[in-house]
Amino acid sequence: MDFFETLYEEIIGFLGIGNAWEILQGGDYSVLATYEGITAFILPIIPLLVLLEFVLGLVYKKPDTKVYKVNFLIYVFNRFVGRFIAIAMVVLIIGWLQPYAPFQTSPTWYWFIYGYIVWEFGHFLYHYWGHKVRLFWCLHSTHHAPENMNLSVTYAHFFLEAPYADTIRTTICILAGVEPAMLFAIMFIDGTYGAFIHVGENMIKDARFGALGKFILTPSHHRVHHARNPLYMDTNFCNLLNIWDHVFGTYQEEKRDVKVEYGITRPMDSGNFIDVYFGEIIALAKDVWNAPGLKNKLMYIFMPPGWSHTGDHRTAKTVREDYFKKTSTVPSVDEQIISK
Repeated sequence: MDFFETLYEEIIGFLGIGNAWEILQGGDYSVLATYEGITAFILPIIPLLVLLEFVLGLVYKKPDTKVYKVNFLIYVFNRFVGRFIAIAMVVLIIGWLQPYAPFQTSPTWYWFIYGYIVWEFGHFLYHYWGHKVRLFWCLHSTHHAPENMNLSVTYAHFFLEAPYADTIRTTICILAGVEPAMLFAIMFIDGTYGAFIHVGENMIKDARFGALGKFILTPSHHRVHHARNPLYMDTNFCNLLNIWDHVFGTYQEEKRDVKVEYGITRPMDSGNFIDVYFGEIIALAKDVWNAPGLKNKLMYIFMPPGWSHTGDHRTAKTVREDYFKKTSTVPSVDEQIISK
């Protein structure tokens, strides 16, 4: 009986419908005017869309079974290993750093916009370093391993990535004066939208979103980010507002004549949980072990993925440069900045 109760609780927890169900049972709909009431009915949207996407995949005979299977195993593993670490880090940083903030925001619309721009900057930094520092790439690569895009990919993360990400994002926001209540609201919105941008072509074929794509990061932009094509590598690091990708020259639109190829460049078995979850850590450990001298060992840890002590680098920068040379393509301003 305990097993079925635990299973029921895990299903309800995954779907995120517990609070919404309590509100419907209680009949007190005045709570819908509160933050808790609103989030209770927004939280289930992404998990329910995951199920809908999976069903549509079966209907169109494109279920991406391998991707769903591995991502489900990752979700279960992370539930047991890293459930509360990220939350603890956020609370710790708020208590530690808030007294050092030069000012505090207030709950107004203009401070909210300020807070979101600051949060997006923190997200950009965490995400950028996750691609440019190999140690951090080991934490982030699990998310890029799937060779198809669908909403289940949002659950594919190494359990230490959330604490690492939230440490950077929360530190920047708190020191920039973003009050905790506003920060948690931004985190909720950004987390929900950050899950949505992984929507697959089973549900939204062309996800460019027209003129709106000039101002926000769309699923099309994020499909580019998950690509291993040389043109698309290490671009579109933002989550909702793509302002910082434009500022730092990492913005890249999806080109109709360059089909997105998902996954990472390292040969791997994307249907193998161990390879997806620990593969980059194992590869880094081998490189560090075989590298001559302490300096080279440290360089493998902190240089970008693809760096080699032999000088035969295959980083995203060198791969992109070779691509532009071979195709005789003149890169855009953003692409020139990325390649520098």
